[in-house]
Amino acid sequence: MAAPVVSRMVRRVLRSSIRSCNSGAPVTQPRPGDPSQSAAEELSRRRQFLREHPVPFSAFLTDSFGRQHSYLRISLTEKCNLRCQYCMPEEGVPLTPKVDLLTTEEILMLARLFVKEGVDKIRLTGGEPLIRPDVVDIVAQLHRLEGLRTIGVTTNGINLARLLPQLQKAGLNAINISLDTLVPAKFEFIVRRKGFHKVMEGLHKAIELGYSPVKVNCVVMRGLNEDELLDFVALTEGLPLDVRFIEYMPFDGNKWNFKKMVSYKEMLDTLRQRWPELEKLPEEESSTAKVCLFGNAEVSLRDHLRAGASEEELLSIIGAAVGRKKRQHAGMFNISQMKNRPMILIGG
Repeated sequence: MAAPVVSRMVRRVLRSSIRSCNSGAPVTQPRPGDPSQSAAEELSRRRQFLREHPVPFSAFLTDSFGRQHSYLRISLTEKCNLRCQYCMPEEGVPLTPKVDLLTTEEILMLARLFVKEGVDKIRLTGGEPLIRPDVVDIVAQLHRLEGLRTIGVTTNGINLARLLPQLQKAGLNAINISLDTLVPAKFEFIVRRKGFHKVMEGLHKAIELGYSPVKVNCVVMRGLNEDELLDFVALTEGLPLDVRFIEYMPFDGNKWNFKKMVSYKEMLDTLRQRWPELEKLPEEESSTAKVCLFGNAEVSLRDHLRAGASEEELLSIIGAAVGRKKRQHAGMFNISQMKNRPMILIGG
């Protein structure tokens, strides 16, 4: 294989990132309809920043570091048809009662609010978003929002081949598939279910329908799949795929420890042994490698919405949360000491 081809192929593969983190920094929750004084002061400070650094973007979605948050992730369900080892404990997790989940109308109302303020990309996650019965209708209604450029989905791929033609027609234009191994028996061990061939069928259906690139998320775990790094990279030579290798993160119930973790640097070193000319692509500003936070502090927009909060009040609450975002996450050791939920309950 010619070196320039390999270099181009590998450059678009490796990205340091973390699948699915809750980006909730510590936030003092205002009472519904009663934004706190500190929230107002924070918003005033950020508005001053924007006056000094004028940009056509909402003050409510610009944090204290000047970062503009134009990318929104919406979890459609906590349910999943797989049981990935890094995502949830083997015994499963207690699910939130249906009455406490956002309704379709609430999802669309909040999406309209965020898009109005400058969000131009929405990613639908879960659980597994493609098991939600009205997922096609949700995509279709999101597609009608003026200013929304990208509607994406992160899926395990089990239902993808069956639903993708409808989803594409509805307006879905970006796909991330979670796939941690290319070996069927190992797949069954990792996810505790069968389905490898359905996932591969979904991946090839996405390519057939013209999605380019199809993004593949691979959580790398020592002793399990770190020997497949080169095989995943080789896939991108002949297929329009972007592979993102993801560090194994500590979530409640997934038996995480440092010995299982393969660092970004180690992955890079492994690839450079095969392709010494490998170069890292610049990352998007919204990349989770740069701004992802790990924690369980959050603001319930559902509660404020159901309490009758106005649009202006919701924006103040959102602005307070965005304003408290930290520059970066706490580091892997500190993260491992924190109490957190299983990944499936966070919106992965």
